[in-house]
Amino acid sequence: MVVKIAVPKGHLEEPTVRLLEDSGIGIVDKEARQLFARTRDPEVELVFVRAQDIPDLVAKGATDLGVTGLDLVKESGGDVVELLDLGYGLARIIVATHEKSGVKTSGDVKPGMRVATEFPRLAERYFAEKGVEVEIVRVTGAAEITPLIGVADLIVDVMSTGTTLRTHGLRIVGTILESSAKLIANPRSLQEKKSKIEGIVMAMKSVVQARGRKLILMNVPEAKLPEIRRIMPGMAGPTVSKVEAAEPMLAVQAVVEADRVYEVVRQAKQAGARDILVLPIERVLS
Repeated sequence: MVVKIAVPKGHLEEPTVRLLEDSGIGIVDKEARQLFARTRDPEVELVFVRAQDIPDLVAKGATDLGVTGLDLVKESGGDVVELLDLGYGLARIIVATHEKSGVKTSGDVKPGMRVATEFPRLAERYFAEKGVEVEIVRVTGAAEITPLIGVADLIVDVMSTGTTLRTHGLRIVGTILESSAKLIANPRSLQEKKSKIEGIVMAMKSVVQARGRKLILMNVPEAKLPEIRRIMPGMAGPTVSKVEAAEPMLAVQAVVEADRVYEVVRQAKQAGARDILVLPIERVLS
C-alpha cells in the first residue's frame, strides 16, 4: 500500500519539503524537474505538480494527499477533506479597485461592474452573497493591471504583502478569504488507507505544533514555585521535580510560545530561578 502525496511546485515547495523532512518523510532521490520522488518511507511517494492542480488531483484520487493553499481548494470546489493547517503560505483573497475609483467598500459595488480574477468561483459566490450581479472577467495572471487599462472595474486576487497593489495604485475594498497551506485528502483514500494516513498526519502535526515553541528548564527555590507557576504555565502546566541539593530546590520545565520566552526568562530570573536553559523543540504530540 503506497500513499501518494502531491507537493506544490513554486513558493510552497520548499517549506513543504522541509516539513516532510522534519516529519521523517525525507526525499531519497529527487532531481531537478523530476515528477516523482521516493521517500525514506517505502510506503510514501511524492508527486510534484502545480499548486492549482492539486485540489482536482486529490479529489479524483490521482493522489491520496496533497498540500496546497486553501484559496485553491475553495476555488476548485472539489470533494476533498481538509486535514491540517500547516501554518505557512499565508495570504488573503481580496477585492480591490483603483484608488481613484468611487468604490470605497464592497457595499459601493454596482450591478454590472466588471471583476477581473483568476478565482471566478470565489468571486461569483462573494458578490452573490452581497446581492450584486457583476460581470466576471477571467484572467490567468496580472489581474492588477486590468483596472488601469479599462478591462475591469475591480479585481479579486491573492495578496501576500500588498506591495503589488500599492505599486499599481489599488486599494482593498473587501476580503473574501484568509488562506494558508493545507494538507488535504481524498475521502476514499481516508477510508482505504486510514491507518497509514493517520500516521502521516500525526507526524506532520507534531512538527507544526512544535514550531514557534521552546522548552524552558530552570532550577527554582521551593518557596518560589507558586510565583514561577504563574510566570510559565506551559501547555498543560509546568513539570516539576525535586533536585537533590543542599537547599530545597525544584527543577521546573515547560513548553512556552517563542514570542514569550524573553519575558518568561526575565521574570523567572527576577523570581529567583537559576540555571535557566532554553531549548528548541522538534515535535509536540498532544
